[in-house]
Amino acid sequence: MSAKVLFGFHAVTVRLKTAPDSIIEIHVDTTRRDARMRQFVERVQAAGARLVDSDDERLARLCGSARHQGVVARVNPVRAQNSMDEVLDDVTGAPLVLVLDGVTDPHNLGACLRTCDGAGAHLVLAPKDHAVGVNATVAKVASGAAETVPYIMVTNLARTLGELRQRDIRVVGLADDAPDSLYDIDLSGPVALVLGAEGSGMRQLTRKSCDALVHIPMRGAVESLNVSVAAAVCLYEALRQRRSTPAPG
Repeated sequence: MSAKVLFGFHAVTVRLKTAPDSIIEIHVDTTRRDARMRQFVERVQAAGARLVDSDDERLARLCGSARHQGVVARVNPVRAQNSMDEVLDDVTGAPLVLVLDGVTDPHNLGACLRTCDGAGAHLVLAPKDHAVGVNATVAKVASGAAETVPYIMVTNLARTLGELRQRDIRVVGLADDAPDSLYDIDLSGPVALVLGAEGSGMRQLTRKSCDALVHIPMRGAVESLNVSVAAAVCLYEALRQRRSTPAPG
């Protein structure tokens, strides 16, 4: 297995917590001596990971970005759950799934993964074509959530949505022209929230594969939200409904 690169405090810290044995080495900027860096170095040393003194130029070269915060790690891939079925079979309670149809911006994907972690989503699905995979930029923006939230790319998204329905997971798509509001639909049970790319939205076949379509009410001059912001609104509405649903007694 070829090594991959993580950079930024959050992404590398999560790997230290979740899979320290997978870390090959961690490079740090020796010119940074602030409290955050000192605490990070102490965590690395406590975990027994190899620490390498580097400079800004080398760090940027390693990760391909100047936004590394003085921390870059070379890591071995950890075994992920490789299929939707593997992930969903392990879910206790009502599954909450985010489906991204055609999101190609790594910053948007990273932000979506971070929100999924915060809201307790179990899985993110995306098509293999016309979608971004998890790269170093995604991992950085996700602040560690790329390590905790399964992200699975599928060959046929419409067929996969059908498989979700076979599991009694309701497929709810977000569309600006939908007659019903997000706040008028029950999201407390098993649900997959489907969002399309900014501008073009969901593809027609994806849209037809949904059980219901809803919109986010917009009260100002702006007609739509960034996809990662829209995902946050939807996921936290689902979380709100789940928290307010009484447990069966």
